[in-house]
Amino acid sequence: MKPLTFTLRAPPPQRLDLSPLTPANLSGKSVPEIDAIELQTTRERVTVGDVFHMRAGEAETVVFDGGSERFDRVGTALAAGAIVVEGGVGVEAGRLMSGGRLTIRGDAGAFAGSGMRGGVLEIAGSAGERLTGPLSGETVGMAGGLLLVRGDAGARAADRLRRGVVLIEGGAGAYAGSRMIAGTLAIGGEAGDLPGYLMNRGTILLGRGATRLSPSFGDCGEHDLVAARIIADFVARESAKLARLFRRRLRRLAGDLAALGKGEILSPSG
Repeated sequence: MKPLTFTLRAPPPQRLDLSPLTPANLSGKSVPEIDAIELQTTRERVTVGDVFHMRAGEAETVVFDGGSERFDRVGTALAAGAIVVEGGVGVEAGRLMSGGRLTIRGDAGAFAGSGMRGGVLEIAGSAGERLTGPLSGETVGMAGGLLLVRGDAGARAADRLRRGVVLIEGGAGAYAGSRMIAGTLAIGGEAGDLPGYLMNRGTILLGRGATRLSPSFGDCGEHDLVAARIIADFVARESAKLARLFRRRLRRLAGDLAALGKGEILSPSG
């Protein structure tokens, strides 16, 4: 079964909102109908046919043969099926996903996975700031699903995380897991300043510690945690590297005691 494939005619001169190009929205449409779909931009009106050459296929899987940092909102509200981008994307990739799988074989801009409720989002490169975080005026970020970043993430990754699992195999910027409500965040490399800032509940795993930890976390000692091994079994499906960290003996810090204080930061001991 061949996927429905979009190939750029030329590098886009302006930002493009690709949120209409999801399996649910394209299913049952003819090539001329898809070509006529308008893409919101920053300057001139354009349609899909103006920007992409399309190769017909089954809309259950949508492929962008090549990416661009001007591809915004790829996979918005994806509920089923798959989207694959052979390259990088711009802001808000996978926003409001509830199912399916979005694979980005490059870097992603700010707010990737913002407001996710389900599904799987994989970023092969690095991600920008506020990974999974809420937009202005929103009170909750990611609330379900699984997001995996093979590279690094910017500042405030998993801000206001409510539910779900965020896996970052590389490092992360300052304030990772800030204001977390619940959920799980794992960072394989080093985190920047003050991970878990004002977190209420949830779990943060730091593979290589942080440049500066908040003094409002209490040291609970080293433990062989059964819950961590259970998490490791789940994480192993997507990241063997992070699963190995969860299976080690872990030092536990409880906090943020400046907030509700029922969260935890874990790091490998020794």
